[in-house]
Amino acid sequence: MNFDRLVRRLAEIDGLDIRRDLILAQHTTFRIGGPAAVAIFPAHREAALAALAVIADVDAPLALIGNGSNLLCADAGFDGVALFTGHMKQMGFSGTTAHVDAGVPLTAFSAEAQRHGLDGLAFGYGIPGSMGGAVRMNAGAYGGEMADVVCTSTCYDLQTRTVHTITDHAFAYRQSIYAAHPERVILSVDLALREGDAAAIAAQMQDFMQRRRDKQPLEWPNAGSVFKRPVGYFAGKLIEDCGLKGRQIGGAQVSEKHAGFIINRSNATADDVRKLIEVIQATVLSAFGVSLECELIYLG
Repeated sequence: MNFDRLVRRLAEIDGLDIRRDLILAQHTTFRIGGPAAVAIFPAHREAALAALAVIADVDAPLALIGNGSNLLCADAGFDGVALFTGHMKQMGFSGTTAHVDAGVPLTAFSAEAQRHGLDGLAFGYGIPGSMGGAVRMNAGAYGGEMADVVCTSTCYDLQTRTVHTITDHAFAYRQSIYAAHPERVILSVDLALREGDAAAIAAQMQDFMQRRRDKQPLEWPNAGSVFKRPVGYFAGKLIEDCGLKGRQIGGAQVSEKHAGFIINRSNATADDVRKLIEVIQATVLSAFGVSLECELIYLG
């Protein structure tokens, strides 16, 4: 498509940072990925809505990127528009209800809620995603998940070109209405928290973070857990029992610390990661008859 014409239209929008051929590896936790034809960084909701209207008008391919976690970008890049929500970071509290922009990092908001003495999101401390991404995939850990706290969300529908308020999110394990309807772009989220003791919440958050440091390969670029938890099993245990800890293809390696993670050990490519995922899936299926479903989102 004619990206020059698209960029000219986008350039008319106030509060929109536009970049051409942005290297996605620099903006993902995996540190993998080629260039996006166009990358835009809305400074606020109004800029995002104006940009989305233009994108819908020309039917340009669109990818939404928050913190760039849980994402594997193609080596050839993405021939479309990458919309980064990271500059949309407004949040506010009204009693135990919180209103949060989609671009707010989940860890940062968990800490802010704790400072307000609000409980219910301690599990999110240390999850390396944005609020929008967390809602889309119903992120969770240590017995909690986004379904426990999300009340409503606001989105822009690229098909109808209208703004909607969603109350029924159809949450399930790593699923939501947004995963099923990628044409709906999350703008903001309302959360129902509860009053708690700030010190006790902080202690719980630190406990969760220490568990992550002890068990997860946080020292290496990665995209979080690679596979969904199969019913009745743990993906990491299955992979470890197959003797795949440390297995490496190119620069991608099954973490020796936690087999449920793949790390970018040495300039890994997306192709390295995908090949390693295929080896893991085939090996686990052969050994245990269990099909591992990938949790990563592929882009490009």
